[in-house]
This record gives sequence, structure tokens and C-alpha cells, in this order.
Amino acid sequence: MDKFIIPGGVRLKGEVSISGAKNAALPILAGCLLTEEPCSLRAVPDLADIRAMLEIMGELGVDTSRDDDGVLKIHVTDESHSHARYDLVRKMRASICVLGPLLAKRGYARVSMPGGCAIGARPVDLHLRGLRALGAKIELDGGDIIATRDRLQGTEIFLGGPFGSTVLGTANVMSAATLAEGTTMIESAACEPEIEDLADLLNAMGAKIRGAGTPRVTIEGVEQLSGAEHTVIPDRIEAGTFILAAAVTNGDVTLHNCRLDHLHAVVDKLRDVGVAVEKHNGTAVVASARRLCPTDVTTQPYPGFPTDLQAQLMTLLCLADGNSAITEKIFPDRFMHVAELLRMGANIRKEGPTAIVTGVRELIGAPVMASDLRASAALVVAGLVARGETEVRRVYHIDRGYEHIEKKLNQLGANIQRVAE
Repeated sequence: MDKFIIPGGVRLKGEVSISGAKNAALPILAGCLLTEEPCSLRAVPDLADIRAMLEIMGELGVDTSRDDDGVLKIHVTDESHSHARYDLVRKMRASICVLGPLLAKRGYARVSMPGGCAIGARPVDLHLRGLRALGAKIELDGGDIIATRDRLQGTEIFLGGPFGSTVLGTANVMSAATLAEGTTMIESAACEPEIEDLADLLNAMGAKIRGAGTPRVTIEGVEQLSGAEHTVIPDRIEAGTFILAAAVTNGDVTLHNCRLDHLHAVVDKLRDVGVAVEKHNGTAVVASARRLCPTDVTTQPYPGFPTDLQAQLMTLLCLADGNSAITEKIFPDRFMHVAELLRMGANIRKEGPTAIVTGVRELIGAPVMASDLRASAALVVAGLVARGETEVRRVYHIDRGYEHIEKKLNQLGANIQRVAE
């Protein structure tokens, strides 16, 4: 198990390129189960979660390989295996997105109930409701979801939940509906760019999907799908993390392969705080004022402020001049990073789903423990600006979602060391 040693007090400066989006690549990989023809995927990041998904795909009869240019080749060669085992699925929640494609293409899927980060309950009831509406028979056995079908039938499906739309649920139902008979309309579909990216791949494979990226998605079922080539969109969460790292260190950073049109809510909030984020010829340039203003923010489904950047924004607001309020509407328990930031001298008070952040003059380096993927990133950002040295333990969490984050930050002037504990 590795940890990061982070000397603080650096000012990030320079250029960095953003990797392909993990949260787009995972359902896209699962979508390749819908065809027996080869698919070629560009910009799939080399991450622990991606490797875990490829391991699952391998057990489902899929050959995968990367060529010298980094293009990931996917080819289903054996459709006789449809069991995604607990030992693999427990590693990450996103593995549930193989359920819809397996059901639609093979008629049978046995998928373990998923695991993932410790950020609160993340049920899959909306996934199952949507697949049942298409005609699937669902039962639970020994912690596994067993889904079967005779012929999926298009229908109208409402996928809204108590905390908004479900991204992976939308991916599962949309993927399954591509091979259903007739037309499916998903109401209250997730609008995230990752859903639109999945639809782009499926359409390239011969699907007929309209409205992806809006609350209403229409899928006209087809008999079969073919292979395709696709480039995964840039990772908006990685981009937001680097923007916040630049801001907290009063840096001057240029981000390549960055889609600011996927970060409108983040850019708007940062401008309130005093961080300038500008678009120049396909790149994003970040510069921060020395005096940061407090703000209030509420996480919401896309296009609102993303829950996956809540912890990193909290680190920035720890140094703002005044009181800020962060309300978590997606995962109300997603505040495990608060205790670790308090160890570094932050002044944060939690009141239900809201954290009140009172700015302090400085953060102080300390040993801290990463509890989940995005909390890890927040603690790394805090370590960059803290006085003294910070140890971030359990960085396997951050390896799930950031491709060589320490190398990229060191490229910008940091001096992060990865060492074995």
C-alpha cells in the first residue's frame, strides 16, 4: 500500500494534459458487450478502475489489448459466460453497468451487487426498475442480481430518484433498450456528458438514440449492433481537480484537452471565489487572486455543481476570507474528508448535509487518511498549499480515478513522492 509525501508551499505553474474520462470509459467498455464485432477505443485512461473493468470483461469472454498508440481493442469472442463475480465487482460500483448489455445481448446476466467508495448508500433499485419495465425478470440470489429475458420490449420509463437522476442506471437502461423491440423513452434521464458519450458510441455501433444529454432520451431498438471506433471525452472531474489545485496554490496553469463546456457550474462558482478560468484555443488557463472570497454551493445532478468536486472545492474554501456553506444533495454522507482537513488546521462545522467552512490563514501539513477517491484528491490539493509536509495514506483510492496524478502535479512544480507504507 502506497502513500504520498507532499511538501507544501508550492505554486503550480505550467501546462498539463487531461486524460480521458473514467466515468465515461467504464459504461463505454460495458457497451462493447452489445456486439461481437471488434471495437477500438481511444483515450481510455490507465486506471485501477479501468483495469478492474477489463478483468471483469475478460471473464465475460472479451479479448482486450492496447496497441502502441494506446488504442484499446475490445472483441467479444465467447458469449457463454455471463456471471460478473463478487470478487471482481466489489472493487467498484460502476461494474454494475455490465448488467444491461449482458441482459440485452445474451438474455441472461448474473451480476454481484456492487461495492465502491464509502460515501453513503448507493442503491441500484432504479437500474432494476428500468430493466423490469423493458420486460426483464429480476431476482436476487446470494448477493447476486439475476436478470433474464425472452424479448425486451420498448416502453416509457421514469428514472428519477430521491437524489436526482441515476447516471449508471441511465447507462444500463439505455444500453439494454438498443436491442429491445420497439421504441423506449427514458424520462428523467441523467444529463451528464458521460451519458452523451456512451450514446455517441452506441450510435456509431448502429443504435438509434436521440436526446442523450437531455432529461428525455428516446431509443429505437435495432436487431443488432456492429463494431465501431470512438474517442472518450476528457475527464471533467480531473480537469476540475487540477483547476482547483492551481487556484489553491495561487498558480498559473494551462490545461490541454479540457472541455470547459462540461464545467459551467464549476467555472461560475470559481469566478465568485476569485479564480479566473478562461478558454483559449481549446485550452483552459487558470489564474487565482491572492484573496479568495467565500461562497455557498449546493451539489446537484449535471449541469449543477458536481458532487465529485465537492471535497476539492472545500479545500479551496478553507482558505477563503469568511464563511462558506457547502450542501451535499447527491450523497449527504459524503463528508469523510472533513475530519482529515480538521487535522490540517481547517475550521469546518458539519450540520446535516451542510458543511460550514470558516476560512483560516493557512493549512498545516499532517498525516491524513484517504477515505474515498475524491477525498483523496482533496487531501493532495490541501497538501500542496499546507505549511510543512503532508502524508496522504491509502492512495490506492486516488489511483482508481486519476492517471499518474503525482507525475502530472510534479510536472507543474510540485514535489510529491510515492512511497510504500
